[in-house]
Amino acid sequence: MQQYLMAIDAGTGSVRAAIFDVKGNQIAMSQSEWTHLEEQGVPNSMSFDCDTNWDLTVSCIQESIQLANIDAKDIVAVSSTSMREGIVLYDKEGKELFAVANVDARATDEVKYLKEHFKSFEEEFYKESGQTFALGAIPRIMWFKNNKPELYNQVAKIGMISDWILYKLSGVFSSDPSNGGTSGIFSLEKRDWVTSMASKVGLKDDIFPLTYEVGEVIGKVTNSSCGLASSTLVVQGGGDVQLGSAGLGVVELGDVAILGGSFWQQIVNIKRDITPPADMSIRVNPHVIPNQSQSEGITFFSGLVMRWFRDAFCDLEKLEAKEKGVDVYEILEQKASKVPVGSNGIIPIFSDSMKYGKWYHAAPSFLNLSIDPTICNRASMFRSLQENACIVSDINLKKIEQFSGIKAKTIVFASGASRGKLWCQILADVTGCTIKVPKVTEATALGAAMAAGVGAGIYEDLQSAAKKLVVWDKEYLPNMDNHDKYKEIKDIWQKAYDKQLELVDEGITTSMWKAPGL
Repeated sequence: MQQYLMAIDAGTGSVRAAIFDVKGNQIAMSQSEWTHLEEQGVPNSMSFDCDTNWDLTVSCIQESIQLANIDAKDIVAVSSTSMREGIVLYDKEGKELFAVANVDARATDEVKYLKEHFKSFEEEFYKESGQTFALGAIPRIMWFKNNKPELYNQVAKIGMISDWILYKLSGVFSSDPSNGGTSGIFSLEKRDWVTSMASKVGLKDDIFPLTYEVGEVIGKVTNSSCGLASSTLVVQGGGDVQLGSAGLGVVELGDVAILGGSFWQQIVNIKRDITPPADMSIRVNPHVIPNQSQSEGITFFSGLVMRWFRDAFCDLEKLEAKEKGVDVYEILEQKASKVPVGSNGIIPIFSDSMKYGKWYHAAPSFLNLSIDPTICNRASMFRSLQENACIVSDINLKKIEQFSGIKAKTIVFASGASRGKLWCQILADVTGCTIKVPKVTEATALGAAMAAGVGAGIYEDLQSAAKKLVVWDKEYLPNMDNHDKYKEIKDIWQKAYDKQLELVDEGITTSMWKAPGL
């Protein structure tokens, strides 16, 4: 019998079910977009619609099996991965009471309250968990308690979005370090919940599920309507970035990767007992590899900014791409490749480098534009955005180097941005590092399939699975002359960004994003 593995990937913008063979080849995939809506009357909220989103998930499971043209019984194991930070609260019957997606920012008042009434708690919280209040679960749960007390009193369990998928399949409540750790109510070193963090601020401390390592079997499929067979093993999954790392072969201490999706993450594998930096500038998460954590820089909206620029300004390039039968970004990169390093002086102000303890952005803008259309045009502005994402990535990696002692020499680059040849070369030139691009650039689902395979006994562990399945596609070497130029450009950019933040502070411009409580 041919054996298959299923990965369910619940991202910020969509859910997909992918089927892989045991050699890591994707056999079929079904995807559905979903939307996280602002709750009426709740500014900055991003609710997760469990009923609608489960229907979409089931549809993807069933369609992927149909597309693969296989018997569901041949899927020996299923695992899940998801956007991190999103949480689900359940009653004692297992009914979802409250669920939010990853960048839900409704809990501004609660963050302010915690900072005012629990002095130094955030610093203690960060030292133990590697997380601040910016994306953590405690302020959101406090908001639920304060605003919907009757429902809060019914809360019996908590889980992350990836755990929710496994619960819906198996009826088992579980969590894992890589995603559970992003709640902040978690110990980096012990790799388990720290319930005292909740009780200290007056929240329930008996709602936390058992913690499993990624790849451990938690049960079998019991949901007869989902399309999977009852013989299929349900295997603990985890956070999208960490499982994506496994799918990219980033599984050894000191490995470095940049995931260039809607948000960019810069990740470095470190020992699990390294204390996070005192200035709280960088996030630290448990990895899916048991003896490791990951230091992480986050660049907000890099991919989404590119989509905005494409849709707002590039109708002509869209038509040209349609005529030639290529992706519009390929056309834009061809034009941008003729623009010199530094994009003719254009300074793009979008995402800042990560300042996890006090995290907010300037207003989106382009500075230093010229009215000469031969040097200031769509191509030069597009290139400036590519350079900007790479510069912020380099700044974040330097912050990680300062506290971890790990200096990047080779960077694995993946997700959508890694398909751009120019973007890959700019990243090499900005960082001064060799850039390696794997054949599987959308690695999150592959990482979840690896976890399923570990649970099924097909692979010994995630490290051996990664070494067996990850294949390299391209390599880019840095141009060190360009690297020297980018050092100067990076310094100018940082000074310009600081000035733009002052305008936000003065109430003249509006921040692109601001963490709750600021």
